Amino acid sequence: MNILGKLIGALLGLWLFRHPFGMLIGAAIGHLWDSGALRLQHRAAGTSSAFIGPLFGLAGAIAKSDGRVSQPEIAAAENLMARMQLSPTQRANAIERFTAGKQDGFLVNLAIADLKAWCGGRRNLAYLLLDLLLDIVYAEGPLAPGKFAIVRQLCWALGVHERELAALAAMRGYAYATAGSANERSQQAPRGTPPGKDPYAVLGLARGAGDGEIKRAYRKLISQHHPDKLGDVPEELKRRAEDRAREINAAYETIRSERGIK
Repeated sequence: MNILGKLIGALLGLWLFRHPFGMLIGAAIGHLWDSGALRLQHRAAGTSSAFIGPLFGLAGAIAKSDGRVSQPEIAAAENLMARMQLSPTQRANAIERFTAGKQDGFLVNLAIADLKAWCGGRRNLAYLLLDLLLDIVYAEGPLAPGKFAIVRQLCWALGVHERELAALAAMRGYAYATAGSANERSQQAPRGTPPGKDPYAVLGLARGAGDGEIKRAYRKLISQHHPDKLGDVPEELKRRAEDRAREINAAYETIRSERGIK
């Protein structure tokens, strides 16, 4: 039985009112505290599905940013809803917010602020949100300028560097590129490198990186993306984190094998 609140309340009541009646009042307030009636309900970052609405609102804005919403983008949003196994209520909310995101007056900044609040400063949750959006971002192919502007704004708010976004895209097999970067990317990857998951891109490195830099990048990434550190999040987010951890391990093992790193 928890009596700490009652004791503290009684002592404070006696000290404040200098009368036994004050002690009774303090003990009564302490009892309410012990029972939890006076405690604010605190939600730790990432412990609910509150991200679903702003996520799909932002997805709608990203899809519309190039002037129209295409069928591949709609299909990508529907596939995401299916993979996340949303309840009927959550799905209805996601569809409503995606539709709202397509409207001209949609407040992108507000949706981003909501997602930032949900992350609570945790970078692993920020990576998850970006990962969820990638299929919609790349539904039509290369990253268009309008989409890139929104994604970059989200990255800035979540404290994710552009090279980290490029690594996330590489893990999913997307060739990340912004205006003027295609030539730089072609110089990094030697001829004959298959498109998609370049192991160096997965680790966010250039091919000229040293062995020590590769090891440090791997340790940092595997720590940031480890699924055991997520806490209470929806199963789809945990699965995504597990997929990314496998991609990071596979990329590192490929590079180790190529270079003979011990």
